[in-house]
Amino acid sequence: MLSGEELKEKYLRKEMFPTVFCDGCGIGNVLDYAIRAIEELELDLDQTVFLSGIGCSSRLPGYINSDGLHTTHGRALAFATGVKAANPKLDVIVFTGDGDCVGIGGNHFIHAARRNIDMTVIMVNNYNYGMTGGQAAPTTPLGGITTTTPYGNIEFPFDVCEIAKTIGVPYVARWTVTYPYKPIKSIKKAIQKKGFSYVELLAPCPIQWGRKNKLRDIKVLWDWYKDNTMLLEDWEMINKYGTEEEKQAIEKKIKIGVFQDIDRPEWTSEWKKYVKRLR
Repeated sequence: MLSGEELKEKYLRKEMFPTVFCDGCGIGNVLDYAIRAIEELELDLDQTVFLSGIGCSSRLPGYINSDGLHTTHGRALAFATGVKAANPKLDVIVFTGDGDCVGIGGNHFIHAARRNIDMTVIMVNNYNYGMTGGQAAPTTPLGGITTTTPYGNIEFPFDVCEIAKTIGVPYVARWTVTYPYKPIKSIKKAIQKKGFSYVELLAPCPIQWGRKNKLRDIKVLWDWYKDNTMLLEDWEMINKYGTEEEKQAIEKKIKIGVFQDIDRPEWTSEWKKYVKRLR
């Protein structure tokens, strides 16, 4: 197993360091987990394209020594669809944020998932538009303080994993960056899965979200994710068999785990069959 320094030497662009990420930000961990998954899969970077839109997490393709597209806000999945359709042999990996993916790019997310075109979407969820000023995002929790909700958010947030599951996305998972092994395993599985895969990583944002919500201290903020999440299978077990008191205790817990792992016909494969029939 390669060390962190060896992985950096092998996969990343030296001229991009030091990173632009703030102290305590979890996005660097996302990059680390993705690179470790790629290393374990022995993925050929010459046959891999990384894409992103706009936002803090969307800076990630620039750090990887491979072909990448830093696209317009919310449009990464549209570009990724074009890349995969043009050359189905490529591995396509998208880094995106909660605002970029399901705010500005919500319609693209729905239709890329509906088509089930083969790509891996890694969405970094930090509950706000971190880079552009800390505004409320579609994932901002009820009561959350942001630049645009200074007295608390009153809009119900998206549970993007539940949306993806409902749409029929073959592989859907959510983890926090506070635990490395599960995210690495899920990213590997997502890349291997034929079809659209979605991995959501809950990442601390101490400067914007943390500062406004009394979680500015980095350790306190990171511990918050440990204290407020629960494995999906544990949550379901308590919700089904637990007492009313136990159910109330987990009501506000954030579910993490693998939400869906199924197989569905993939778009580029179906397109080949379609062309063959026409010929």
